[in-house]
Amino acid sequence: MTTISIICRHILNFFILVCISLVLTACGFFSSSPLPPPLPAKAHKVVKTAYTQIGKQYRLGGSSPTSGFDCSGLIWWAYKQHGIKVPRITSDQAKIGKSIPRKKMRSGDIMVFRTASGPRGLHTGLYAGSRSFIHSPRSGKKVCMEYIDNSYWKKNLIAIRRVTK
Repeated sequence: MTTISIICRHILNFFILVCISLVLTACGFFSSSPLPPPLPAKAHKVVKTAYTQIGKQYRLGGSSPTSGFDCSGLIWWAYKQHGIKVPRITSDQAKIGKSIPRKKMRSGDIMVFRTASGPRGLHTGLYAGSRSFIHSPRSGKKVCMEYIDNSYWKKNLIAIRRVTK
């Protein structure tokens, strides 16, 4: 598969997620239950910014589009583009902001996964909505979007942190 076809596939997946979100939002419009509060504009912008980096190479210690990203570098960079300061290190990102229960997750929240033991055994991703997240997985891989319902990610999700209000 070529890089262009991979990027096109990710763009198509993103638009499908947006369409599904719009349909689900419209369904809520006709419901008698109260609507959830609107997504903060900054959180939406952070997710869009991270999305532009899909396909960039993983690089340990990386925190820019030119050099590549590790997991925490991608989150740090995406938030920084919108004037929001978050820690650069994964273990610190796991403590920032407010703890959020899984059922209250929204786009822009930082997802923290336990992938190994010790303080270096953490991994972070950015919740993109529609049960998906953006992250820079590991050496040899590229920034991508995955579904949190994947059994590996679902069982290893240990925290959700909200930075934007």
